[in-house]
Amino acid sequence: MTANGVFFQALNMRFDSLNDWLAWQEDLHPVEIDLGLDRVNKASSNLGFKEGLSDPSITVITVAGTNGKGSCVAMLDAILRAAGYRVGTYTSPHLFHYNERIHINGVEVEDGMLCNAFEQVDQARADVTLSYFEFGTLAALYIFGQSDLDVVILEVGLGGRLDAVNIVDADLAIISSIDIDHTDWLGDDREQIGKEKAGIFRAGKPAVCGDNNPPASILQAAESVGTELYTLNDDFTYTVNADGWTWKYSSGGAGVHNKKGSDCLRSGLPLPSLRGRIQVQNAASVVMALELVADRLPVSTDAIRHGLHDVKLNGRFQVLPGKVTQILDVAHNPEAARILHQNLQLHGCSGYTYAVIAMLKDKDVESVIDVLSEDIDGWYVAGLPVNRGMDSKELATRVRAICAKCSVIEFENVEQARSKALQDAHDGDRLLIFGSFYTVAQALQE
Repeated sequence: MTANGVFFQALNMRFDSLNDWLAWQEDLHPVEIDLGLDRVNKASSNLGFKEGLSDPSITVITVAGTNGKGSCVAMLDAILRAAGYRVGTYTSPHLFHYNERIHINGVEVEDGMLCNAFEQVDQARADVTLSYFEFGTLAALYIFGQSDLDVVILEVGLGGRLDAVNIVDADLAIISSIDIDHTDWLGDDREQIGKEKAGIFRAGKPAVCGDNNPPASILQAAESVGTELYTLNDDFTYTVNADGWTWKYSSGGAGVHNKKGSDCLRSGLPLPSLRGRIQVQNAASVVMALELVADRLPVSTDAIRHGLHDVKLNGRFQVLPGKVTQILDVAHNPEAARILHQNLQLHGCSGYTYAVIAMLKDKDVESVIDVLSEDIDGWYVAGLPVNRGMDSKELATRVRAICAKCSVIEFENVEQARSKALQDAHDGDRLLIFGSFYTVAQALQE
């Protein structure tokens, strides 16, 4: 970066278009998901971004969890920008285009900046192969290190301990929730998964856990590492009322290494613009996190109010009004399905509820369908045209096994399924479109 803040354009780049870079990255590493920090650490040693992000004037926050990570990042970003700070965020996956993964002060990075960062990573990695996610993570960190930021917020892609994001020593860690997902990589119970996600903890640094019933492995990890852990219900609470909600921190809480030292109350907070009760729980974790970095990033209650009011995030119980209401949700694991079920119950429907479903084949499909089976009057099952996508025939077979009394129709893709569902529905009915980020993206792009 030059003195006036303009990025140098790398000469003789491998590719000069973003699409070419991304297509090449997909085949660079022989395995799509290959957890571990050795490769990214080797590649990062020549990039110099760690020096930039280790600047004491920059606060780094890492967010992990089974569900709610993206919501926490979005709320943190909105609140901190409302307070006047320059914020960089890194999230995944994207819905429409890759640039969504990296924002600088609320704005997606441009293709040219990404291509330049990719070239820097390519040169720095030498002969080390990187996965698609690892390559993108290093590019994001390089961009942040060059961008004159006050705060960097990093969403963990998978797990925590061995995720590429974890090469950065964050000033604060958040774990939003723990449930069963990605069992091939993280373990098949909450204790194992919690241990993996707690790998983002750092000695002497605070952490927040927003799970209502955190596995013991998270508490044990905090104790072992020496992390100041603040947990929902033990250290901080929230109360929803007719006018919004109130957040409270108690210095006498039972949390591990609870050291904040004084009670704190934030009242008159509006419900987040993101729909669903779970979003208040996520917001409570975000407010706790902000309190823990208040000495570096003071935030007023007004800034919290503005941020919660303004925050936006596609695909989280996103409602498209009309004669037939459409609800889009990226829910793809049992916990997310339970949250979706609760939201459907809270938002009544005078007619029938139909569902367009498309999922990845490495998900717990049966559990997701079972949770929502009583909410759905008819299923429109689609295939996903991606490597891990489940074809419509197999998915329909699983739906029929659980929902024997419902109509189940198969379609090649989400567009066909959605079109037929809307054709069959009547005024007052609603259509739920869910099962994956890919599912929601295809529906919103139509």
